[in-house]
Amino acid sequence: MFIKIKKNCGIYMEHNGMEKNHIMPVTSNFLINLGHAAEISFYTIKETKTRYDLENHQITVPPHTRVIHLQMAYRYSSTKEQIGDSKGSIVERNFYKFYFKPEEMGQYEELRMHIEKHVLNL
Repeated sequence: MFIKIKKNCGIYMEHNGMEKNHIMPVTSNFLINLGHAAEISFYTIKETKTRYDLENHQITVPPHTRVIHLQMAYRYSSTKEQIGDSKGSIVERNFYKFYFKPEEMGQYEELRMHIEKHVLNL
C-alpha cells in the first residue's frame, strides 16, 4: 500500500540520515510504500520543541503537532562495524518522522485513516 504525502508548508520530515534535531519542510509530493515499514506509530508533541532546517535556521515545533513515525524494515538499514572504541556491529534501521503542525490536521487524519484501514487488531 502506498500513501501520498502532499507538499505543504505545515508538514516537516525527519530521518536518521540527517543531523540530530534537524527537520526539513515537505516541498514536493511523494509516495511512501507502507509495505516497507516494519512499525508505524502515532503521537502528539506535548511541549514546544526547537528543531533546525538544513541551513541551521531555527524551526519551532508547537504543542499539538502530530507525528507519524515509520520504522522501516531491516532490508532498509545500515550496519556500523565499530561502536565507539569497541569492535562489533550494530544494525540501524531507517526511520522517517512526519510532523503535521496543528493547522495540518486534515492531511494527518486522512493519512492515519488510510494506514489504520490495513491494521487488523484495532
